[in-house]
Amino acid sequence: MNILIIALSGIGDALMFTPALQKLKNEIPGANIDALVMYRGVKDIYEKLPQISKVHYFNFLGISKLESLRFTLSLRKKYNATINIYPSNRKEYNLISRLIGAEKRFAVNYLRKDFSNFGFLNTTRVLEDDKLHNVEENLRMVEKLVGKKINEIPAMQFCLRDDDSEFAKKFFEDQSITENDLVIGFHPGCSSLKNHDKRRWEPNKFAELGKKLIEQFGAKILVFGGSDEEALKDIVVTNINSSNARPINTLSLSNTAAIIKRCDLFITNDSSLMHVASALKLNIIAIIGPTNINYIRPWQTDYQIASLNLDCSPCFYYSPKPLTCSRKDVKFKCIKELSVDSVFEKAVTQIKNLRHS
Repeated sequence: MNILIIALSGIGDALMFTPALQKLKNEIPGANIDALVMYRGVKDIYEKLPQISKVHYFNFLGISKLESLRFTLSLRKKYNATINIYPSNRKEYNLISRLIGAEKRFAVNYLRKDFSNFGFLNTTRVLEDDKLHNVEENLRMVEKLVGKKINEIPAMQFCLRDDDSEFAKKFFEDQSITENDLVIGFHPGCSSLKNHDKRRWEPNKFAELGKKLIEQFGAKILVFGGSDEEALKDIVVTNINSSNARPINTLSLSNTAAIIKRCDLFITNDSSLMHVASALKLNIIAIIGPTNINYIRPWQTDYQIASLNLDCSPCFYYSPKPLTCSRKDVKFKCIKELSVDSVFEKAVTQIKNLRHS
């Protein structure tokens, strides 16, 4: 059986499919499983997974529609089944799956904007449930494919190679960071697509938090982010104004993940690196504003949620619609009024737990 995993929606979403992928391969060990991706970070993750035979990488966002059509048609009739990972509530993804032409096309039946995004083009669907985690939604599709209930759900999977570990080892040696140091990772960024940068806690608050952690615990603060977040990282590090804080710049997601793995605590917005840290089983403080916590909370790891839990939250659900705020008083109050002290208190609790473990 030839199966294609369509993972076009981003790094975090791709990671949250990996538990389902493990179960799929366990249940159909003879299946040939390929993946279609359009982000280099997802390619970096999926090409290292033992369940994946081949990764088709194509930059649909940066290449013409005609070339995208030609590429998509090159995959036509090569697969018995396709799975549109959750969430992927866009008509483009459903069109791609239909054009590839597998007899069985698995997807989620979204509660919002499903028909306008051509969800009907899929042949087998499960109804979206706002109470479930993304990992669980993906497992439900695999259950449909294999025809049985899956009870035990594994952790997310991020495979690091020896060269990644060697890269991280050299980094910590060069930075004179030892095993005895308390290392705390920050991720002040997140996707900026569809107005999602409104989910970001202010960089100045990350900086103030970093100062408090250095002053009280002597922490080494590592500030992570993608190549498009270098200015953001620099703002945080500059405002901390300490030799204990430094930005992390690497050439690959795997190298970044190898450094993240050393962190004792990871404090992050709702972002792809939050899910990387979760896959690496780190202690996490997740700063959550408008997103449904049920969907994206750190999976199978020790975590705390920093949130105001406003009556209007959550207000972000999966659809192509840009993120908006309907409040009349303070727009995106859920993230703007989350205090440094409230996040610091959670960090203190995590650090004390670490020292007593």
